[in-house]
Amino acid sequence: MDKYCSNCGSKLPEGADVCVKCGKLVSHNTYNGVSGKSKILAAVLAFFLGSFGVHNFYLGYTSKGVAQLALTIVGYMLLIILVGALFLIATGIWAFVEFVLLLTGGISTDASGNKLV
Repeated sequence: MDKYCSNCGSKLPEGADVCVKCGKLVSHNTYNGVSGKSKILAAVLAFFLGSFGVHNFYLGYTSKGVAQLALTIVGYMLLIILVGALFLIATGIWAFVEFVLLLTGGISTDASGNKLV
């Protein structure tokens, strides 16, 4: 089974520890390219806690998770002047789109490029 870099998307050589194109470290804690992380659990997290980015932290996409969490916190802080509602609506839509993508297979790998079960 071919494995691809989660950072740049290039095909990884068999048993590679580092991507030859971008230099990102490759995780080897998988069984036949399957991460063991559940796409159903990720979808449930996206549906109920998506605006906080919990599903992205679970899948290893920490940058996206931090961005969603930060937008949500800023949104709640600015809610007093009504501008924050735009931030909250944006993160809600973002989380819902990722929820749908998880269920339909649009997001099928974790941050290490391993398939979700």
